[in-house]
Amino acid sequence: MSKSKVYFIKEITPENLVRIYDALGRELRGKVAVKISTGEMGGHNYLHPELIGKLVNHVKGTIVECNTAYGGSRQDVKKHWETIRAHGFLDHFDVDIMDEEGEFEIPVHHGVQLDKDIVGSHLKNYDSMLVLSHFKGHMMGGFGGALKNIAIGVASTNGKAYVHSAGKTTNPELTWQKGYIAEQDAFLESMADANEAVISYMGAKNMAYVSVANRLSVDCDCDSNPHEPEMGDLGIFASLDPVALDQACYDAVKNAKDPGKAALIERMDSRHAIHTVEVAAEHKLGIREYEIVELK
Repeated sequence: MSKSKVYFIKEITPENLVRIYDALGRELRGKVAVKISTGEMGGHNYLHPELIGKLVNHVKGTIVECNTAYGGSRQDVKKHWETIRAHGFLDHFDVDIMDEEGEFEIPVHHGVQLDKDIVGSHLKNYDSMLVLSHFKGHMMGGFGGALKNIAIGVASTNGKAYVHSAGKTTNPELTWQKGYIAEQDAFLESMADANEAVISYMGAKNMAYVSVANRLSVDCDCDSNPHEPEMGDLGIFASLDPVALDQACYDAVKNAKDPGKAALIERMDSRHAIHTVEVAAEHKLGIREYEIVELK
């Protein structure tokens, strides 16, 4: 059985982010979107501009985000721009809030929960995408990696509501109410469905994936007051296969010789986080079998 290659570098530096991207052997062409989380105001675990700057400039990329669906500092466009500015991104990069001027629907083919995804209208302006993710825990998804960065991060505010409710509503005010918020596995399946839509729309050959496993809090960068990490940094992982990449990061936490991993493992497994990976594999977005190629 064939395996996907997942590249790995232990030392997390700006230079090594460029090295590991180049090892993938894929030149992202045209106008390149770099999908990251710019972090909630008050948070500090997001990937900082000083770390990612050389890579973003290397691909001549534009940082892209969409507005959130849970209130906070990033659901309102004006406050979102203030947060992006406060976190230093505007000092270094071009940044685009992709749903600032609207949204559009893209189809999900053979979805488990969804028949469409709703994404920021500016996605139409990009030819390729680097999915640059901070791997960490997440209150709802269990962990946030490449697949979550695509499914939730590329969705508009209404699209996020649609994914979180497993297709019941596009109204973010209803999303978290009883009767609308999805059962856990349905939410995870919806994220996999949203990935299928985005990857199909962009074209798999126009995407590449880099995940930084540092500041491994049990909480997401969308949390304004996240728990401090209880385990040490793992390194940088990269692949052309988002399924293999998330699987490898999950396994790296599980296999780490670090007693502090217990909290993150509990967060991941109590939310059945690996189910998103399972369903993404069923969608043929990648395979779960991989080989690690370590760069010295």
